[in-house]
Amino acid sequence: MPLKTESEKVAHLLRRFGLGASEAELDFYGDSGYAGAVEKLLSYESREDSIILDELLLRDNDGRVIQNPRLAQVATYAYFLATSRPLEAKMTLFWHDHFATSAQKVSNGPTMYRHLNLLRENATGNFYEFLVAVSKDPAMLYWLDNHLNLKGRANENFAREVMELFTLGVGNYTEKDIQEAARAFTGWTYGLRRGARIAPAREEVPNARSVYLFDEPNHDFGSKTFFGKTGNWNGDDILRMLSEMPRTAYYLTEKIWEWFVYPKPSKAVVEKHAALFQKSGLEIKALVKSIMLDPEFVSDRAERAIIKNPIDYCASMIRQMGLGAPIVQNINAARESGGNIQRGGMLSAARTNQSTSTMGMVLLEPPDVAGWPAQEQWISTATMIERITWGSELFMGANGRPTAYPAFSLFAANPTTAGVINALCSLFDVTLPAAKRQVILDAVAEKSGGSVTRQNANQIAADAMKLICATPEFQFM
Repeated sequence: MPLKTESEKVAHLLRRFGLGASEAELDFYGDSGYAGAVEKLLSYESREDSIILDELLLRDNDGRVIQNPRLAQVATYAYFLATSRPLEAKMTLFWHDHFATSAQKVSNGPTMYRHLNLLRENATGNFYEFLVAVSKDPAMLYWLDNHLNLKGRANENFAREVMELFTLGVGNYTEKDIQEAARAFTGWTYGLRRGARIAPAREEVPNARSVYLFDEPNHDFGSKTFFGKTGNWNGDDILRMLSEMPRTAYYLTEKIWEWFVYPKPSKAVVEKHAALFQKSGLEIKALVKSIMLDPEFVSDRAERAIIKNPIDYCASMIRQMGLGAPIVQNINAARESGGNIQRGGMLSAARTNQSTSTMGMVLLEPPDVAGWPAQEQWISTATMIERITWGSELFMGANGRPTAYPAFSLFAANPTTAGVINALCSLFDVTLPAAKRQVILDAVAEKSGGSVTRQNANQIAADAMKLICATPEFQFM
């Protein structure tokens, strides 16, 4: 079925460029039609966020920032669950996959947290400026070994990945280009600020006090030839030249299209948006808007064409149930009291962390430099069991007892099994074929006896969600 109504188009927009189409967000973004929803999503800087990523660093009883990356993960999930800037968060997730840097190696929580915040701050800005900032980030320098890149002993790891993964794509450069670029990046490292001095710290995992350092004695100032151009190039020169190449605009456009619209777009589609992107000077927001307003984005081919990754799957359901609100309340209470954020208010974030991990995706831990898998790779017997379990446990916890969520409030207007299915499909933004819907309705009616009360509403909702979450339709966004 093609996307026909403005409401259906807005829901599609929020699934792809937001964190799910909750009923509340559909009302907020859809009140002025699809074009208005696009503008509201894009102009997120004009709205104060309900949650500030910088504030989420967890502290111990003495006020010291906790170094454990696991707690940084929980804080990051809290941002995704509670933010009122869904486009910013979704683009942050995209760039986290693109500039894949992992706490498995960068094992300092605040360092990884600061890295993710850098991605957030640049998520829809200028790509060249973004590329320079992330290339000088201590987490990236350590992750891709550029802190070991010294004059006369060039380490090619970062130079290779900046072309293969960040700008040009595989095969669009030569080994000579890698070697010369590596020489240009020599001396790019990080250190600890001690007064006015920054001391190199090459063998240490960067921490919250680490900053970029140009180690001049270890930089190769010799002449270099990069893509046929010879000069005394430094790292900034290499990043500028890469950003100016048409191939970079094409590569990024194709990757963003495949993440947000559908796989394997035609060359003509990519070239159209890449040309605009390059003409804009690589302004990311201009590219995103161009894609959002392309009729192809809301075409039959694009509708429900992307399999939800685990964060899209779990975070959207939490947000649709309004379970991000306690996180915001917790942070507001800490602001007013001047105290620390309480871990108890982060339970939904901690639970999301556990579940997406079982599904194969953990924030701050992409599996390698190429980022996470995509599409069908998210679906296996084990991950489907976790997807089904997740939907059920939102209403009935792992201990078999009802959660605090008042499920009956969803069904009070129509406390029947049909009312349950209608409410859950609306809440969780899924359209099921009539025959499949009837099978689920019959199964739930048989198990519940057809009576929906305050006492059994959570159990009925959990039983229904097991079946809904098991459908192929629910895996797509």
